[in-house]
Amino acid sequence: MVKITFQSVSAQKPEKDQDADKITIPQAHGRLVPPMKPRKSFPVGLCCLVIGLVIFTLGLVLPSIYIYRFYFMSQQIPEDSLFHCRVIYEDSVYAPLRGRQELEENVGIYLEDNYEQISIPVPHFGGSDPADIVHDFQRGLTAYYDIALDKCYITELNTTAVMPPRSLWELLVNVKRGTYLPQTYIVQEEMVVTGRLRNMRQLGPFIHRLCFGKETYRLRRRNQRQRIERRETKKCHRIRHFENTFVVETVICDRF
Repeated sequence: MVKITFQSVSAQKPEKDQDADKITIPQAHGRLVPPMKPRKSFPVGLCCLVIGLVIFTLGLVLPSIYIYRFYFMSQQIPEDSLFHCRVIYEDSVYAPLRGRQELEENVGIYLEDNYEQISIPVPHFGGSDPADIVHDFQRGLTAYYDIALDKCYITELNTTAVMPPRSLWELLVNVKRGTYLPQTYIVQEEMVVTGRLRNMRQLGPFIHRLCFGKETYRLRRRNQRQRIERRETKKCHRIRHFENTFVVETVICDRF
């Protein structure tokens, strides 16, 4: 006799439903993966602002350095580069009967900048104007500021009559010590005005500072063979100065 048995289906069905409800999440070696953060954009606006501030600061600093260098620092020179000079000389041309005359001036020698500045007060005798003079050896120019006329005159530097800063400094130091005295005679140079100057910046910072805001004219050295006519003498004025072992009289004739 054969015995047939049947397994209950309802007994296994709940197990299948239970397995179907489970959700399996795979793990990467048991580590937790952090969430990805969004990448921030580069602050272009901030970078442009910083560059602008740097350019603006340089625009303020560089002109300030230039102004301090040429307008303030140049005025502060050591005492051994400032000289108060009195020179005795004989005027054998215009005043042979007066005997010896005295020329007084203040001299500033700027060795590093390679230029000289001379200030001539009102002379004790007539016939010469008070003036300020700049000899710029870097530019090869000389500027005469006639205080009486309130005009500036520019000409080429005459290295024959004007000593370089180092040589003039050594001369004045020796004169101050009393070990050497300059010769006491006078030479003359004649200049004629050739035209008006408008662009002052091309003359360099030292002459520009002296002649800024003043009428400025170009000078040409007159040939020594040509003499000043009598009708021109009324239009001429003289500046006597000392930057060598002799006194120089610069005669400036204006044809305008």
